[in-house]
Amino acid sequence: MATRRVVTGHDAHGKAIVIEDGPAPFVHLNPARPEYSSTDIWRTQATPAPIVHRAAEPTLGPRRQLPGARGSVIRINVMPPDDEQVDNMTPAQAQAVFASLGNQTAATFGRGGRHPMMHRTETVDYAIVLDGEVTMLLDESEVVLRAGDVLVQNGTNHAWVNRSGKPCTICFVLLDGEFEQSLGAVLGT
Repeated sequence: MATRRVVTGHDAHGKAIVIEDGPAPFVHLNPARPEYSSTDIWRTQATPAPIVHRAAEPTLGPRRQLPGARGSVIRINVMPPDDEQVDNMTPAQAQAVFASLGNQTAATFGRGGRHPMMHRTETVDYAIVLDGEVTMLLDESEVVLRAGDVLVQNGTNHAWVNRSGKPCTICFVLLDGEFEQSLGAVLGT
C-alpha cells in the first residue's frame, strides 16, 4: 500500500509551495511476512528542526528504527495478524530482526521480555491507530487499541501483537529521548 506524502516548502520569495506530492519513497518490506510494511514518512535530525526552503529527502539510506539524536521519525506501519513464525522465534532470531532495523540492543526477549518482539527504546512514541485493532504488551499487562485510539509510549518494554484476524494500520511518531538517571539505573541502561 503506497502512502501519499505531500511536502511543503518555500519558493525563492518565501511563498508557501508544495515541493513534493506522491508516494513516500522509503518502504520497508519483510519477505518473511509479505503483508507487513513500514513506510518512513519523514525524519528530523535536530531539535529545533531546521526549516529550509526545500528540505532534502530525509528517509533514504539504511533501515533505521529510531530517530537520530534530538531527532524524530514518523512512519505508517501495516501489521498483519500474528502468525506462528513470530510466536515461535528464538531470542537469537528476535535479535536478528531488531539488528535488521539497526537496533539489535532493543530486543528484550530472553532477557525478561514475554514475547519475541518485546523491545525497549529510549524514545517517546506516539502511536495512532488509523484502522483495525492491535494489542500492546507490557511486562505484565496489555492494552487493546482500536481505530482512533492514541497511545503514548514512554520508553517502556513492549511488543505489538495483532490478534484481530485483520490487518492494522498504525502511525508512529518517535521522538529521541533520554532516560532520567534514576530510571536508567533501575532499567540497567
